[in-house]
Amino acid sequence: MSQKQMKEAFVSNLNGTTVLEIIQGLCFPVPCILCRGLVIILLQHFGSSYTWKTQFFIDFVALIVPQVATLTILSSFLFLEYLTVFIFGAGLSYQVYHKRTCYARVPMQKILGKFLKIRVHSEYIPAISCFRVLNSVFTAVAILAVDFPLFPRRFAKTELYGTGAMDFGAGSFVFGAAVVCSEVRRKSHMGKPTFYNLTKSLQSVWPLVFLGIGRVVIIKSIGYQEHLTEYGVHWNFFFTLAVVKLITSVLLIFLPVNKSWIVAISIIILYQLALDLTPLKRLLLYGTDGSDTRVGFLNANREGIISTLGYIAIYMAGVQTGSYLFKKRSHIKDWIKVIYCLLLTGISLFVCLYIIQANVEAVSRRMANLAFCVWVVASILTLLGSLLVSDIILSFAKFLFKGALVPCSWELNQSPAATKKHSEVPKAERKGVSLCLITAINRNQLFFFLLSNVTTGLINMMVDTLHSSTLWSLFVLYLYMLGNSLILFVLHLQDKTVKFW
Repeated sequence: MSQKQMKEAFVSNLNGTTVLEIIQGLCFPVPCILCRGLVIILLQHFGSSYTWKTQFFIDFVALIVPQVATLTILSSFLFLEYLTVFIFGAGLSYQVYHKRTCYARVPMQKILGKFLKIRVHSEYIPAISCFRVLNSVFTAVAILAVDFPLFPRRFAKTELYGTGAMDFGAGSFVFGAAVVCSEVRRKSHMGKPTFYNLTKSLQSVWPLVFLGIGRVVIIKSIGYQEHLTEYGVHWNFFFTLAVVKLITSVLLIFLPVNKSWIVAISIIILYQLALDLTPLKRLLLYGTDGSDTRVGFLNANREGIISTLGYIAIYMAGVQTGSYLFKKRSHIKDWIKVIYCLLLTGISLFVCLYIIQANVEAVSRRMANLAFCVWVVASILTLLGSLLVSDIILSFAKFLFKGALVPCSWELNQSPAATKKHSEVPKAERKGVSLCLITAINRNQLFFFLLSNVTTGLINMMVDTLHSSTLWSLFVLYLYMLGNSLILFVLHLQDKTVKFW
Protein backbone atom coordinates (compact mmCIF):
# COMPACT_ATOMS: atom_id res chain seq x y z
CA MET A 1 0.00 0.00 0.00
CA SER A 2 1.41 3.41 -1.01
CA GLN A 3 1.82 6.34 1.40
CA LYS A 4 -1.10 8.10 -0.29
CA GLN A 5 -3.37 5.07 0.12
CA MET A 6 -2.33 4.66 3.75
CA LYS A 7 -3.20 8.29 4.51
CA GLU A 8 -6.56 7.98 2.73
CA ALA A 9 -7.38 4.82 4.69
CA PHE A 10 -6.35 6.57 7.92
CA VAL A 11 -9.18 9.13 7.56
CA SER A 12 -11.80 6.82 6.01
CA ASN A 13 -14.57 4.52 7.33
CA LEU A 14 -15.02 6.36 10.64
CA ASN A 15 -18.22 6.70 12.69
CA GLY A 16 -17.71 9.82 14.83
CA THR A 17 -18.55 10.42 18.47
CA THR A 18 -21.50 11.63 20.57
CA VAL A 19 -23.32 14.92 20.08
CA LEU A 20 -22.68 15.76 23.74
CA GLU A 21 -18.90 15.39 23.46
CA ILE A 22 -18.79 17.62 20.40
CA ILE A 23 -20.84 20.43 21.94
CA GLN A 24 -18.66 20.26 25.07
CA GLY A 25 -15.56 20.60 22.91
CA LEU A 26 -17.05 23.41 20.85
CA CYS A 27 -17.97 25.47 23.90
CA PHE A 28 -14.68 24.95 25.76
CA PRO A 29 -12.97 28.01 24.18
CA VAL A 30 -15.74 30.25 25.61
CA PRO A 31 -14.47 30.32 29.23
CA CYS A 32 -10.92 30.60 27.86
CA ILE A 33 -11.84 33.78 25.97
CA LEU A 34 -13.54 35.13 29.10
CA CYS A 35 -10.41 34.48 31.16
CA ARG A 36 -8.40 36.28 28.49
CA GLY A 37 -10.54 39.40 28.97
CA LEU A 38 -10.29 39.28 32.76
CA VAL A 39 -6.49 38.92 32.58
CA ILE A 40 -6.28 41.98 30.28
CA ILE A 41 -8.39 44.06 32.69
CA LEU A 42 -6.20 43.12 35.66
CA LEU A 43 -2.99 43.80 33.72
CA GLN A 44 -4.26 47.28 32.87
CA HIS A 45 -5.29 47.87 36.47
CA PHE A 46 -1.87 46.95 37.85
CA GLY A 47 -0.17 49.16 35.26
CA SER A 48 1.77 46.38 33.56
CA SER A 49 3.57 47.15 30.31
CA TYR A 50 1.01 46.38 27.62
CA THR A 51 2.17 46.04 24.00
CA TRP A 52 1.04 44.17 20.91
CA LYS A 53 3.49 41.41 21.84
CA THR A 54 1.75 40.98 25.18
CA GLN A 55 -1.63 40.92 23.44
CA PHE A 56 -0.49 38.32 20.91
CA PHE A 57 0.91 36.10 23.65
CA ILE A 58 -2.30 36.28 25.71
CA ASP A 59 -4.47 35.61 22.65
CA PHE A 60 -2.35 32.70 21.47
CA VAL A 61 -2.43 31.08 24.93
CA ALA A 62 -6.18 31.63 25.30
CA LEU A 63 -7.29 30.86 21.75
CA ILE A 64 -4.83 28.44 20.14
CA VAL A 65 -3.18 26.44 22.92
CA PRO A 66 -6.44 25.05 24.43
CA GLN A 67 -7.87 24.25 20.98
CA VAL A 68 -4.85 22.17 19.98
CA ALA A 69 -4.77 20.38 23.34
CA THR A 70 -8.52 19.65 23.30
CA LEU A 71 -8.29 18.08 19.86
CA THR A 72 -5.24 15.97 20.73
CA ILE A 73 -3.69 14.95 24.06
CA LEU A 74 -6.49 16.25 26.32
CA SER A 75 -9.41 15.03 24.22
CA SER A 76 -10.42 12.50 26.89
CA PHE A 77 -10.14 14.97 29.78
CA LEU A 78 -12.72 17.60 28.87
CA PHE A 79 -14.24 17.63 32.35
CA LEU A 80 -10.83 18.24 33.90
CA GLU A 81 -10.16 21.02 31.38
CA TYR A 82 -13.44 22.73 32.21
CA LEU A 83 -12.79 22.39 35.93
CA THR A 84 -9.32 23.92 35.60
CA VAL A 85 -10.51 26.87 33.51
CA PHE A 86 -13.52 27.51 35.77
CA ILE A 87 -11.33 27.55 38.88
CA PHE A 88 -8.88 29.92 37.18
CA GLY A 89 -11.77 32.09 35.97
CA ALA A 90 -13.32 32.15 39.45
CA GLY A 91 -10.00 33.36 40.89
CA LEU A 92 -9.77 36.10 38.26
CA SER A 93 -13.39 37.12 38.87
CA TYR A 94 -12.72 37.38 42.60
CA GLN A 95 -9.72 39.64 41.95
CA VAL A 96 -11.67 41.80 39.49
CA TYR A 97 -14.55 42.30 41.92
CA HIS A 98 -12.37 43.13 44.92
CA LYS A 99 -10.00 45.40 42.96
CA ARG A 100 -12.84 47.32 41.28
CA THR A 101 -12.43 51.06 40.96
CA CYS A 102 -16.14 51.83 40.43
CA TYR A 103 -18.95 51.27 42.96
CA ALA A 104 -16.40 50.12 45.56
CA ARG A 105 -18.84 50.55 48.46
CA VAL A 106 -22.06 49.73 46.66
CA PRO A 107 -23.83 46.40 47.40
CA MET A 108 -23.80 43.79 44.65
CA GLN A 109 -27.57 43.99 44.14
CA LYS A 110 -27.43 47.72 43.34
CA ILE A 111 -24.38 47.24 41.10
CA LEU A 112 -26.26 44.64 39.07
CA GLY A 113 -29.30 46.93 38.86
CA LYS A 114 -27.15 49.72 37.43
CA PHE A 115 -25.35 47.34 35.08
CA LEU A 116 -28.57 46.00 33.55
CA LYS A 117 -29.52 49.55 32.57
CA ILE A 118 -26.22 50.28 30.89
CA ARG A 119 -26.07 50.90 27.14
CA VAL A 120 -23.75 49.15 24.68
CA HIS A 121 -22.77 49.80 21.07
CA SER A 122 -24.79 47.06 19.40
CA GLU A 123 -23.48 47.75 15.88
CA TYR A 124 -20.59 45.44 16.71
CA ILE A 125 -21.36 42.02 18.20
CA PRO A 126 -18.21 40.39 19.66
CA ALA A 127 -19.87 36.96 19.87
CA ILE A 128 -20.19 36.77 16.07
CA SER A 129 -16.53 37.65 15.53
CA CYS A 130 -15.45 35.10 18.15
CA PHE A 131 -17.70 32.42 16.66
CA ARG A 132 -16.28 32.90 13.17
CA VAL A 133 -12.69 32.94 14.45
CA LEU A 134 -13.18 29.88 16.67
CA ASN A 135 -14.51 28.01 13.64
CA SER A 136 -11.49 29.09 11.57
CA VAL A 137 -9.04 28.09 14.30
CA PHE A 138 -10.76 24.75 14.84
CA THR A 139 -10.65 24.03 11.10
CA ALA A 140 -7.00 25.04 10.83
CA VAL A 141 -5.99 22.75 13.71
CA ALA A 142 -8.15 19.81 12.63
CA ILE A 143 -7.13 19.65 8.94
CA LEU A 144 -3.51 19.04 9.95
CA ALA A 145 -4.02 17.20 13.26
CA VAL A 146 -6.24 14.58 11.59
CA ASP A 147 -3.19 13.23 9.74
CA PHE A 148 -1.37 12.49 13.02
CA PRO A 149 -2.02 9.43 15.21
CA LEU A 150 -2.59 11.57 18.33
CA PHE A 151 -5.79 13.01 16.78
CA PRO A 152 -8.70 10.86 18.04
CA ARG A 153 -10.30 9.02 15.13
CA ARG A 154 -13.74 9.69 16.59
CA PHE A 155 -13.26 13.41 15.84
CA ALA A 156 -12.50 12.86 12.14
CA LYS A 157 -15.09 13.09 9.37
CA THR A 158 -17.56 10.22 9.30
CA GLU A 159 -17.99 7.97 6.28
CA LEU A 160 -21.79 7.88 6.01
CA TYR A 161 -23.61 8.35 9.33
CA GLY A 162 -22.44 9.83 12.62
CA THR A 163 -21.26 13.07 14.20
CA GLY A 164 -17.55 13.73 13.95
CA ALA A 165 -16.10 17.01 15.17
CA MET A 166 -14.74 17.72 11.68
CA ASP A 167 -18.18 17.17 10.16
CA PHE A 168 -19.32 20.30 11.97
CA GLY A 169 -16.74 22.55 10.30
CA ALA A 170 -18.23 22.86 6.80
CA GLY A 171 -21.77 23.60 8.01
CA SER A 172 -20.46 26.06 10.59
CA PHE A 173 -18.40 27.89 7.95
CA VAL A 174 -21.50 28.28 5.74
CA PHE A 175 -23.58 29.50 8.69
CA GLY A 176 -20.86 31.98 9.71
CA ALA A 177 -20.77 33.46 6.21
CA ALA A 178 -24.56 33.85 6.22
CA VAL A 179 -24.72 35.64 9.59
CA VAL A 180 -22.68 38.58 8.26
CA CYS A 181 -23.77 38.57 4.58
CA SER A 182 -24.61 41.88 2.90
CA GLU A 183 -28.36 41.18 2.98
CA VAL A 184 -28.26 40.78 6.76
CA ARG A 185 -26.17 43.89 7.32
CA ARG A 186 -28.54 45.93 5.13
CA LYS A 187 -25.87 46.70 2.57
CA SER A 188 -28.28 46.43 -0.33
CA HIS A 189 -28.16 50.08 -1.38
CA MET A 190 -31.41 51.92 -1.80
CA GLY A 191 -32.10 53.11 -5.33
CA LYS A 192 -29.98 50.38 -6.90
CA PRO A 193 -31.41 47.94 -9.48
CA THR A 194 -33.29 44.90 -8.15
CA PHE A 195 -30.49 42.53 -9.14
CA TYR A 196 -27.71 44.67 -7.62
CA ASN A 197 -27.10 42.15 -4.82
CA LEU A 198 -26.93 39.31 -7.33
CA THR A 199 -24.30 41.21 -9.31
CA LYS A 200 -22.30 41.80 -6.14
CA SER A 201 -22.60 38.11 -5.25
CA LEU A 202 -21.29 37.14 -8.67
CA GLN A 203 -18.27 39.35 -8.04
CA SER A 204 -17.61 37.62 -4.72
CA VAL A 205 -18.21 34.12 -6.11
CA TRP A 206 -15.66 34.02 -8.92
CA PRO A 207 -12.67 33.90 -6.49
CA LEU A 208 -14.26 30.83 -4.85
CA VAL A 209 -14.62 29.14 -8.24
CA PHE A 210 -11.03 30.06 -9.08
CA LEU A 211 -9.79 28.68 -5.74
CA GLY A 212 -11.83 25.51 -6.23
CA ILE A 213 -10.33 24.92 -9.67
CA GLY A 214 -6.86 25.71 -8.35
CA ARG A 215 -7.27 23.19 -5.53
CA VAL A 216 -8.35 20.45 -7.96
CA VAL A 217 -5.42 21.11 -10.31
CA ILE A 218 -2.83 21.17 -7.51
CA ILE A 219 -4.13 18.05 -5.72
CA LYS A 220 -4.35 16.04 -8.92
CA SER A 221 -0.91 17.16 -10.13
CA ILE A 222 0.97 16.33 -6.91
CA GLY A 223 -0.98 13.15 -6.10
CA TYR A 224 -2.15 14.45 -2.70
CA GLN A 225 -4.39 12.14 -0.64
CA GLU A 226 -8.14 12.56 -1.12
CA HIS A 227 -11.30 11.34 0.58
CA LEU A 228 -13.61 10.83 -2.42
CA THR A 229 -16.83 10.31 -0.46
CA GLU A 230 -16.50 13.76 1.10
CA TYR A 231 -17.37 15.81 -2.00
CA GLY A 232 -16.41 13.62 -4.97
CA VAL A 233 -13.62 13.48 -7.52
CA HIS A 234 -13.47 17.12 -8.63
CA TRP A 235 -15.84 18.94 -6.28
CA ASN A 236 -14.62 20.64 -3.11
CA PHE A 237 -15.88 23.02 -0.43
CA PHE A 238 -15.04 26.13 -2.49
CA PHE A 239 -17.50 25.04 -5.18
CA THR A 240 -20.14 24.33 -2.53
CA LEU A 241 -19.68 27.84 -1.09
CA ALA A 242 -19.93 29.40 -4.54
CA VAL A 243 -23.15 27.57 -5.47
CA VAL A 244 -24.73 28.25 -2.07
CA LYS A 245 -23.91 31.95 -2.29
CA LEU A 246 -25.36 32.26 -5.79
CA ILE A 247 -28.61 30.42 -5.07
CA THR A 248 -29.26 32.17 -1.75
CA SER A 249 -28.58 35.58 -3.31
CA VAL A 250 -31.30 34.87 -5.88
CA LEU A 251 -33.69 33.69 -3.15
CA LEU A 252 -33.07 36.79 -1.03
CA ILE A 253 -33.95 39.07 -3.94
CA PHE A 254 -37.53 37.85 -3.82
CA LEU A 255 -37.89 36.92 -0.12
CA PRO A 256 -37.60 39.13 2.99
CA VAL A 257 -34.55 38.41 5.11
CA ASN A 258 -36.59 37.98 8.29
CA LYS A 259 -38.54 35.12 6.67
CA SER A 260 -35.44 33.09 5.83
CA TRP A 261 -36.33 30.48 8.44
CA ILE A 262 -39.39 29.50 6.38
CA VAL A 263 -37.16 28.92 3.34
CA ALA A 264 -34.63 26.96 5.41
CA ILE A 265 -37.27 24.64 6.86
CA SER A 266 -39.02 24.19 3.51
CA ILE A 267 -35.83 23.31 1.64
CA ILE A 268 -34.50 20.82 4.18
CA ILE A 269 -37.86 19.05 4.65
CA LEU A 270 -38.38 18.73 0.88
CA TYR A 271 -34.79 17.52 0.50
CA GLN A 272 -35.25 14.89 3.21
CA LEU A 273 -38.50 13.73 1.62
CA ALA A 274 -36.69 13.42 -1.70
CA LEU A 275 -33.98 11.32 -0.04
CA ASP A 276 -36.57 9.04 1.56
CA LEU A 277 -39.19 8.77 -1.18
CA THR A 278 -37.23 9.03 -4.43
CA PRO A 279 -34.09 7.37 -5.85
CA LEU A 280 -32.05 10.46 -4.84
CA LYS A 281 -30.36 8.75 -1.87
CA ARG A 282 -29.46 5.72 -3.97
CA LEU A 283 -28.01 8.04 -6.61
CA LEU A 284 -25.94 9.89 -4.02
CA LEU A 285 -24.58 6.73 -2.42
CA TYR A 286 -24.16 4.38 -5.38
CA GLY A 287 -24.33 6.44 -8.58
CA THR A 288 -26.68 6.22 -11.51
CA ASP A 289 -26.04 2.51 -12.16
CA GLY A 290 -26.06 1.41 -8.51
CA SER A 291 -22.49 0.13 -8.65
CA ASP A 292 -20.71 3.17 -7.12
CA THR A 293 -19.61 4.38 -10.53
CA ARG A 294 -17.60 7.57 -10.91
CA VAL A 295 -18.10 7.86 -14.68
CA GLY A 296 -19.52 11.21 -15.75
CA PHE A 297 -19.51 14.58 -13.93
CA LEU A 298 -22.61 13.88 -11.80
CA ASN A 299 -21.45 10.44 -10.72
CA ALA A 300 -17.95 11.69 -10.03
CA ASN A 301 -19.15 14.53 -7.82
CA ARG A 302 -22.57 13.40 -6.64
CA GLU A 303 -21.89 13.97 -2.91
CA GLY A 304 -20.79 17.56 -3.39
CA ILE A 305 -23.53 18.48 -5.85
CA ILE A 306 -26.52 16.94 -4.05
CA SER A 307 -25.47 17.87 -0.50
CA THR A 308 -25.47 21.54 -1.57
CA LEU A 309 -29.22 21.56 -0.85
CA GLY A 310 -28.54 20.93 2.83
CA TYR A 311 -25.95 23.72 2.95
CA ILE A 312 -28.42 26.13 1.35
CA ALA A 313 -30.82 25.39 4.21
CA ILE A 314 -28.04 26.01 6.75
CA TYR A 315 -27.14 29.29 5.01
CA MET A 316 -30.76 30.52 5.16
CA ALA A 317 -30.89 29.60 8.86
CA GLY A 318 -27.74 31.69 9.30
CA VAL A 319 -29.35 34.62 7.50
CA GLN A 320 -32.34 34.41 9.86
CA THR A 321 -30.04 34.29 12.90
CA GLY A 322 -27.99 37.23 11.64
CA SER A 323 -31.09 39.36 11.00
CA TYR A 324 -32.21 38.65 14.56
CA LEU A 325 -28.83 39.40 16.15
CA PHE A 326 -28.26 42.64 14.23
CA LYS A 327 -31.52 44.19 15.36
CA LYS A 328 -30.83 47.43 17.20
CA ARG A 329 -30.53 46.82 20.94
CA SER A 330 -29.21 49.35 23.42
CA HIS A 331 -29.20 47.78 26.88
CA ILE A 332 -27.54 44.75 28.45
CA LYS A 333 -30.92 43.47 29.58
CA ASP A 334 -32.01 43.32 25.93
CA TRP A 335 -29.09 41.00 25.15
CA ILE A 336 -30.01 38.76 28.07
CA LYS A 337 -33.31 38.13 26.27
CA VAL A 338 -31.34 37.26 23.13
CA ILE A 339 -29.30 34.71 25.09
CA TYR A 340 -32.48 33.16 26.44
CA CYS A 341 -33.93 32.92 22.91
CA LEU A 342 -30.77 31.42 21.37
CA LEU A 343 -30.25 28.81 24.09
CA LEU A 344 -33.92 27.87 24.20
CA THR A 345 -33.98 27.43 20.41
CA GLY A 346 -30.74 25.46 20.52
CA ILE A 347 -32.04 23.09 23.20
CA SER A 348 -35.33 22.67 21.33
CA LEU A 349 -33.43 21.76 18.16
CA PHE A 350 -31.38 19.17 20.07
CA VAL A 351 -34.65 17.60 21.22
CA CYS A 352 -35.82 17.62 17.57
CA LEU A 353 -32.50 16.04 16.58
CA TYR A 354 -33.08 13.17 19.01
CA ILE A 355 -36.56 12.58 17.56
CA ILE A 356 -35.31 12.81 13.95
CA GLN A 357 -32.45 10.37 14.52
CA ALA A 358 -34.79 7.93 16.23
CA ASN A 359 -37.58 8.08 13.65
CA VAL A 360 -36.25 9.47 10.35
CA GLU A 361 -32.53 9.20 9.72
CA ALA A 362 -29.23 9.66 11.57
CA VAL A 363 -26.88 12.60 10.96
CA SER A 364 -25.05 12.27 7.64
CA ARG A 365 -22.43 14.81 6.57
CA ARG A 366 -22.14 13.04 3.23
CA MET A 367 -25.79 13.78 2.41
CA ALA A 368 -26.16 16.97 4.50
CA ASN A 369 -29.57 15.61 5.44
CA LEU A 370 -32.24 16.93 7.83
CA ALA A 371 -30.54 15.56 10.95
CA PHE A 372 -27.18 17.04 9.88
CA CYS A 373 -28.65 20.52 9.36
CA VAL A 374 -30.56 20.45 12.66
CA TRP A 375 -27.41 19.29 14.48
CA VAL A 376 -25.24 22.05 12.96
CA VAL A 377 -27.74 24.86 13.65
CA ALA A 378 -28.48 23.64 17.20
CA SER A 379 -24.77 23.48 18.03
CA ILE A 380 -24.08 26.95 16.59
CA LEU A 381 -26.98 28.59 18.43
CA THR A 382 -25.76 27.03 21.68
CA LEU A 383 -22.22 28.26 21.01
CA LEU A 384 -23.43 31.77 20.13
CA GLY A 385 -25.55 31.88 23.29
CA SER A 386 -22.56 30.80 25.38
CA LEU A 387 -20.36 33.46 23.77
CA LEU A 388 -22.95 36.13 24.53
CA VAL A 389 -23.02 35.00 28.18
CA SER A 390 -19.23 35.42 28.21
CA ASP A 391 -19.57 38.90 26.63
CA ILE A 392 -21.99 40.04 29.31
CA ILE A 393 -19.79 38.75 32.16
CA LEU A 394 -16.80 40.52 30.61
CA SER A 395 -18.86 43.70 30.17
CA PHE A 396 -19.72 43.55 33.87
CA ALA A 397 -16.01 43.27 34.70
CA LYS A 398 -15.29 46.32 32.50
CA PHE A 399 -18.19 48.11 34.20
CA LEU A 400 -16.32 47.79 37.51
CA PHE A 401 -13.12 49.41 36.20
CA LYS A 402 -12.50 52.90 34.92
CA GLY A 403 -11.31 53.00 31.33
CA ALA A 404 -10.91 49.24 30.94
CA LEU A 405 -10.16 48.35 27.32
CA VAL A 406 -10.51 44.78 26.08
CA PRO A 407 -10.24 44.03 22.34
CA CYS A 408 -13.14 42.24 20.70
CA SER A 409 -15.62 43.19 23.41
CA TRP A 410 -18.55 45.56 23.77
CA GLU A 411 -17.86 49.24 24.31
CA LEU A 412 -19.95 50.44 27.23
CA ASN A 413 -21.69 53.81 27.46
CA GLN A 414 -21.21 54.46 31.15
CA SER A 415 -22.19 57.63 32.97
CA PRO A 416 -19.49 60.31 33.27
CA ALA A 417 -19.33 59.87 37.04
CA ALA A 418 -18.64 56.18 36.86
CA THR A 419 -16.17 56.00 34.02
CA LYS A 420 -12.96 57.45 32.76
CA LYS A 421 -12.85 58.95 29.31
CA HIS A 422 -10.90 57.00 26.74
CA SER A 423 -8.74 60.03 26.11
CA GLU A 424 -7.30 59.61 29.63
CA VAL A 425 -5.99 56.15 28.78
CA PRO A 426 -2.36 56.31 27.59
CA LYS A 427 -2.11 56.33 23.79
CA ALA A 428 0.41 53.46 23.72
CA GLU A 429 -1.90 51.33 25.84
CA ARG A 430 -4.88 52.09 23.58
CA LYS A 431 -2.85 51.16 20.51
CA GLY A 432 -1.64 47.90 22.06
CA VAL A 433 -5.06 46.80 23.21
CA SER A 434 -6.70 47.68 19.88
CA LEU A 435 -4.73 44.87 18.24
CA CYS A 436 -5.70 41.28 18.86
CA LEU A 437 -5.49 37.88 17.21
CA ILE A 438 -9.26 37.47 17.12
CA THR A 439 -9.71 40.66 15.10
CA ALA A 440 -6.73 39.77 12.90
CA ILE A 441 -8.14 36.36 11.90
CA ASN A 442 -11.67 37.71 11.51
CA ARG A 443 -10.35 40.42 9.20
CA ASN A 444 -8.63 37.94 6.86
CA GLN A 445 -10.66 34.79 7.46
CA LEU A 446 -10.53 33.42 3.91
CA PHE A 447 -6.79 34.07 3.68
CA PHE A 448 -6.28 32.28 7.02
CA PHE A 449 -8.22 29.29 5.65
CA LEU A 450 -6.14 29.25 2.45
CA LEU A 451 -2.87 29.67 4.35
CA SER A 452 -3.79 26.80 6.66
CA ASN A 453 -4.58 24.55 3.69
CA VAL A 454 -1.32 25.39 1.93
CA THR A 455 0.85 24.89 5.02
CA THR A 456 -1.02 21.66 5.82
CA GLY A 457 -0.15 20.34 2.36
CA LEU A 458 3.50 21.37 2.70
CA ILE A 459 3.82 19.73 6.12
CA ASN A 460 2.23 16.53 4.84
CA MET A 461 4.77 16.37 2.03
CA MET A 462 7.72 17.01 4.37
CA VAL A 463 6.68 15.05 7.48
CA ASP A 464 5.73 11.39 7.88
CA THR A 465 2.60 12.22 9.86
CA LEU A 466 1.41 8.62 10.17
CA HIS A 467 4.47 7.56 12.18
CA SER A 468 5.09 10.73 14.20
CA SER A 469 5.48 10.54 17.97
CA THR A 470 3.14 12.46 20.27
CA LEU A 471 5.80 15.00 21.26
CA TRP A 472 6.88 15.63 17.66
CA SER A 473 3.24 15.90 16.51
CA LEU A 474 2.46 18.51 19.16
CA PHE A 475 5.59 20.48 18.26
CA VAL A 476 4.63 20.52 14.57
CA LEU A 477 1.01 21.50 15.32
CA TYR A 478 1.92 24.37 17.65
CA LEU A 479 4.65 25.62 15.29
CA TYR A 480 2.18 25.47 12.39
CA MET A 481 -0.46 27.45 14.32
CA LEU A 482 2.13 29.91 15.63
CA GLY A 483 3.37 30.61 12.11
CA ASN A 484 -0.11 31.07 10.65
CA SER A 485 -1.24 33.23 13.57
CA LEU A 486 1.85 35.45 13.39
CA ILE A 487 1.36 36.06 9.68
CA LEU A 488 -2.25 37.13 10.26
CA PHE A 489 -1.27 39.29 13.24
CA VAL A 490 1.50 41.05 11.29
CA LEU A 491 -0.95 41.75 8.45
CA HIS A 492 -3.30 43.29 11.02
CA LEU A 493 -0.44 45.34 12.48
CA GLN A 494 0.25 46.66 9.00
CA ASP A 495 -3.47 47.38 8.52
CA LYS A 496 -3.61 45.02 5.53
CA THR A 497 -6.63 43.10 4.28
CA VAL A 498 -5.82 40.36 1.78
CA LYS A 499 -8.52 40.60 -0.84
CA PHE A 500 -8.09 40.14 -4.58
CA TRP A 501 -11.68 40.62 -5.74
